[in-house]
Amino acid sequence: MHVRHSPDGPAVIRFRAAGVFLLLAHLLFVGWLTLRPLDVPWVTAANFQPFAGIRADLALNPAEAVRRIGEGLLLLAPLGILLPMAGGRLLVSPWASLARTVAAGALISMAIELAQTGVPGQVVDVDSLLLNTAGVALAHLLVVPLSRARLRRGNRAGAGDLSRTGTRTRSSRGEAPQGSTPTITGVGIAP
Repeated sequence: MHVRHSPDGPAVIRFRAAGVFLLLAHLLFVGWLTLRPLDVPWVTAANFQPFAGIRADLALNPAEAVRRIGEGLLLLAPLGILLPMAGGRLLVSPWASLARTVAAGALISMAIELAQTGVPGQVVDVDSLLLNTAGVALAHLLVVPLSRARLRRGNRAGAGDLSRTGTRTRSSRGEAPQGSTPTITGVGIAP
């Protein structure tokens, strides 16, 4: 069996590898930042009421409110870019990409919040989950659609989808497609 490689195969591999590496590095940093024990004289109660912590932050002076809410938005925001980058697909519905990325960000945020229940000095806060997920969505909306459009315009080989460049470039070079998969008639399905 002869496997054909696309001319931009190494670039695709480097792009996805960079995305995976940066994603893992960011997750390690977030894990260290959020799951390390804190030596504090007291611990506040867990917040399970949505927007209660955000309202409390907004009641503070404006600079402190921006800092606290900004920290929540920025903590997982890079995931909005790194998750699609690690996937490496160019031809994908923007809404499906956003939904997948936001769902993955919400699950990662929830895993962090659940893991914090066993860490001394860390408390669960539902507003952190909301802010982290909103940060992932904002980063994705601000960067990924424009980046994908730019990469598609710059993709001279006509690959279209970085995860399937070999199949796309074969037909763009003028080679005939291999056709459909042959079937054998008269063979039944096993019981």
